[in-house]
Amino acid sequence: MAMIPPVTRISPRLIRILGCNPGPMTLQGTNTYLIGTGQRRILLDTGEPSVPEFIGNVKQTLRDERIVINDIIVSHWHHDHIGGVEDVLNVLENKDSCKVWKYPRTDAQEPVLLNANVLKNGQKFQIDGATLEVIHTPGHTTDHIILLLHEENSIFSGDCILGEGTSVFEDLHDYMNSLKIIQKLKPTVIYPGHGNIIQDPAERLTHYINHRKQREVQIMTILEKQPYVKFTEMDLVSEIYKDTPEHLWAAAAFNVNHHLRKLAIEKRIVQEGDYWKLGQRSASL
Repeated sequence: MAMIPPVTRISPRLIRILGCNPGPMTLQGTNTYLIGTGQRRILLDTGEPSVPEFIGNVKQTLRDERIVINDIIVSHWHHDHIGGVEDVLNVLENKDSCKVWKYPRTDAQEPVLLNANVLKNGQKFQIDGATLEVIHTPGHTTDHIILLLHEENSIFSGDCILGEGTSVFEDLHDYMNSLKIIQKLKPTVIYPGHGNIIQDPAERLTHYINHRKQREVQIMTILEKQPYVKFTEMDLVSEIYKDTPEHLWAAAAFNVNHHLRKLAIEKRIVQEGDYWKLGQRSASL
């Protein structure tokens, strides 16, 4: 894993500032991005709250580059992306005019953000050197968005695709659809919310999609072998995760549940209380 410096000039239109918040879920930290070539730039994501090193790097970069942040776009509501909004605004000379943008959640109340504005799917931001398009990509969260940088046909993937490993999600059905949306864009480069730049987007997207499909195939194989038998999540876990220590099976059941709910939405299986079985359509195939 290549180490990510606190501040990196990736290209004339892009500066990455690391959130300085390393952890199991954030990897080396949250990647925030200053986008554009002119005096006024867009900042994507703001890291966690109360991280002096990150805020110091933001302030120093603005001073060194002689630029201001015109807009702050938040990829989704998780605290390691949205938490630093107020801290960033507080170091801006144009705090009152800087706009904060976020796509609305559908599963919970919106967090209170200063100068908050509602993002819309397909909305475009044009600044010197960059045209950004907002694309709603739910699954990781209901409000998750990516940004398409038209000048490069590259994307800022937030937590939908990571620089290392695979992402977690709230809704697998939505998440898989979002991966397919990104796949159709055929991005040249992916700038993730965590981890290093992804230079092989097509291969990474195929890996992400196949990784989920493999687990789905395992579940369907078990159900198809016994089409009239009802299974609990733990019944399926005990079959699929035979080589995994039993104390990890509860966590595995959480993952299996995501797959089961996706398959139920697709009407390939049905749920009866705590049990799952093959749907009539799948059983007749």
